[in-house]
Amino acid sequence: MQTYRLEPHSAHPPLAVTSIEARVIGRDENWLRLRWRIEGSVNLVVPAFAGKGRADELWQTTCFELFLRPEQGTPYCEFNLSPSERWNAYDFDSRRQGMTERRMPREPDCTIRLGSTFAIFDSALPVAGLPHVDCAMALTCVIEETDSRKSYWALQHSGAEPDFHDPACFTAHLAAPSAT
Repeated sequence: MQTYRLEPHSAHPPLAVTSIEARVIGRDENWLRLRWRIEGSVNLVVPAFAGKGRADELWQTTCFELFLRPEQGTPYCEFNLSPSERWNAYDFDSRRQGMTERRMPREPDCTIRLGSTFAIFDSALPVAGLPHVDCAMALTCVIEETDSRKSYWALQHSGAEPDFHDPACFTAHLAAPSAT
């Protein structure tokens, strides 16, 4: 699977994080597995364990996100995944408009592993809760470091301030599940 290098938004540089890579690490009939690798994680703020369950405003601290927009149309969905194991999923009619909570058949699974200079965040999303068509994809994350320093990482940024909902962020591709 392809590895994507995320870029920090220039208006919000990281403190110690030097690079972040994201990738789809697997897909079967039940799960889509994603991984983010953070280099320079010595000052990373990891939200405290909260147990599985939906929560809003996960992006206020370290949070990993997936956006999927079917190739034909403007509606898209957003998945917020926290090292706390909290998560949420939303549908949008168009850019930041018409937000509703996305129905999910089961909860995503999230784990973080911390090394001495890196961190790895893994997540598995239930395939039944994803669009079943070819999609433009955005892999993003908010990284909080000590002193409340936040950096915003995406495949691409186009505005003066970070905006993961910007169509410019949707530069990757996720193919529809193959029929078995």
